[in-house]
Amino acid sequence: MNKVLKFLLVSMLLVSMLVGCAPKSVGGGKLVVYSPNSDGEIEGILMYFGDKYDIEIELQSMGTGEVLSKLAAEKENPQADVMFGGMNLGVYNNNKDLFQEYVAKGDDKLPEGYRNKTGFFTNYLLSGSNLLVNTDLEAELGLDIKGYEDLLDPKLKGRIAAGDPTKSSSAWAQLSNILLVMGGYDSKKAWDYVEDLAEQLDGKMLGSSSQVYKGVSAGEYVVGLTYEDPSVSLIADGAKNLRVVYPEEGAVWLPAASAIVAGAENLDNAKLFMDFLITDECQTIIAGLTNRPVNTTIVQTNEFMKPFSEINLVFEDIEYVASKKTEYQAFWTEIWADSNK
Repeated sequence: MNKVLKFLLVSMLLVSMLVGCAPKSVGGGKLVVYSPNSDGEIEGILMYFGDKYDIEIELQSMGTGEVLSKLAAEKENPQADVMFGGMNLGVYNNNKDLFQEYVAKGDDKLPEGYRNKTGFFTNYLLSGSNLLVNTDLEAELGLDIKGYEDLLDPKLKGRIAAGDPTKSSSAWAQLSNILLVMGGYDSKKAWDYVEDLAEQLDGKMLGSSSQVYKGVSAGEYVVGLTYEDPSVSLIADGAKNLRVVYPEEGAVWLPAASAIVAGAENLDNAKLFMDFLITDECQTIIAGLTNRPVNTTIVQTNEFMKPFSEINLVFEDIEYVASKKTEYQAFWTEIWADSNK
């Protein structure tokens, strides 16, 4: 049993002792969930919720883009109740008709910047962009990767794992992070860097977030543009050939959210899940996972998580980036096509 899972089980026990078990009169029935989330979040949060409230969880795991496409295709006959993860302001703005309005109980207790201001999605954790490096391959190439600029080294051409920012929420977060720290969202300098990075990928763009970190771990790639949760999880699970790099140019942490699907059949359970996500109980569980709680009064307790004080933190203009998402994704699509001519 890995250290994170051991800690999680202890955390769950302590939380149960503090808050008590949920009454069985609450819950029951089922909850159908579509999610792009990692195994850690699925097991630590979703399955724990199902057990706590005696709710049968029907889960379909897929990338964010696939979730949205499936929800759109099922719009007239909704099959899911909840989109767990992958939701943010940009996703909401482009898919408003797919979701049900609901503000979770306790939302007003969250830090102002993380509250549900649209009325449609619940922020429940903070997710950061980082690089994941295969140290064996890095050493073979004689490299010391510290940030985005290092990815342009000719030795890395074709050996960088990256997802599609038009389909993957973590790849989109990486693109907006890059634009911010490499010159500014709309600057020529930043977009020139994006063009150079696209050339470095050498025609290889991966179809899902998981392919990025799994490819680096398996030695298929030297470095990947990914996110904190699965990166740290791999190391916590015992990987000796990996290290997490928070770009020296700056790393962004964004709130990750969940939302209720419009026309959800199991609406009461969907609302209960939204409420649960921001309880102290769930936030304490998150603090023991390889994630960071959106309730910043909850202390991070996972030993594998690097303190914010040791990371060059930068802050995204969330509303501006959301308003430019379609435009930036179109720019990327054009750049990618040009790099493959």
